[in-house]
Amino acid sequence: MNIPFLDLKAAYLELKAEIDEAILRVTNSGYYVLGPEVEQFEKDFAEYCGANYCIGVANGLDALTLSLRAMGVTQGDEVIVPSNTYIATLLAVSQCGAIPVPVEFNELTYNINPELIESAITDKTKVIIPVHLYGQPVDLDPILEIAEKYGLKVLEDAAQAHGSTYKGKKIGGHGHAVAWSFYPGKNLGALGDGGAITTNDKVLADQLRTLRNYGSAQKYINIEKGYNSRLDPIQAAILGVKLKHLNQWNARRQKIAEMYFLGLSGTNFILPEIIPEANSAWHLFVIRSKQRDKLQDYLQAHGIQSLIHYPIPPHAQCAYETELSHLKGKLLLTENVSNEILSLPIGPHLSEESVSYIIDVLKGFS
Repeated sequence: MNIPFLDLKAAYLELKAEIDEAILRVTNSGYYVLGPEVEQFEKDFAEYCGANYCIGVANGLDALTLSLRAMGVTQGDEVIVPSNTYIATLLAVSQCGAIPVPVEFNELTYNINPELIESAITDKTKVIIPVHLYGQPVDLDPILEIAEKYGLKVLEDAAQAHGSTYKGKKIGGHGHAVAWSFYPGKNLGALGDGGAITTNDKVLADQLRTLRNYGSAQKYINIEKGYNSRLDPIQAAILGVKLKHLNQWNARRQKIAEMYFLGLSGTNFILPEIIPEANSAWHLFVIRSKQRDKLQDYLQAHGIQSLIHYPIPPHAQCAYETELSHLKGKLLLTENVSNEILSLPIGPHLSEESVSYIIDVLKGFS
């Protein structure tokens, strides 16, 4: 049996007729930058997330960067980020000239530990970025309380959390702004790059629309130094099709997660835990093993592709050698766990037969 980590072609083929029709609709429309398809998707996605506004941008990194810019983050400011995240979270901070301040995570959930945030705040801190890692929502209430206490903004990184809920409400409108990625492998993925920001703040939304369009709200009148970061209308049309199926596809992921929990219970693997207030979108199903590398090789030998999210923590990457090298050996939880985590296949087109096979193979290793 040969099981890929994620079958993107199968996702396209299931919706081929709808997607092809949407693409043709755009090509026939004559609107190739922004326009009605982008506006419709922004409206639909905002409604899905329970937010008042959605601003489509070119990718998830831009969603973070533009949001920070709109929040006034600039040279010398500090932004609190999780130590355990994809490097894009930190890159957005750096692109604003600010300093990322990594904070360790809760070992059970892999998300930033709210109890450690307050001690990381200084007079230079402007924003807190909690990341809903692997699709598991962060415990937001204590973070929002800390932000209010110190007059800070909260920018959620929801690149992996499409459809996740916190206290019965979908991620997308809890903090001051929420940054999204529509990279093809996401729960809601385009056929190329794409991103968005959702918010309930009209002033922020208007500023983001200006920033994404060269700093221009009116053609040829530029009120600030902006970006060229606009969600492509073809991608918007494709995302509009996929959005209608997101809940169903997330339900498939949930079923696979339940099979993993049941089948791997009692093994030596450390399984993920979900906080009671949250429902995960199960973007990833991450287990831990002290023999991670051997386990990955073992799975590959049995035709099962697995991935590591992420093998090198951001603070240990060469890109941050200058700013964050002093943290090497201090963020021990992050560094230790990065050597143990392994992501199992959990895409919505993974068959139950394949999941059962994966479980049997894992039990053979355990």
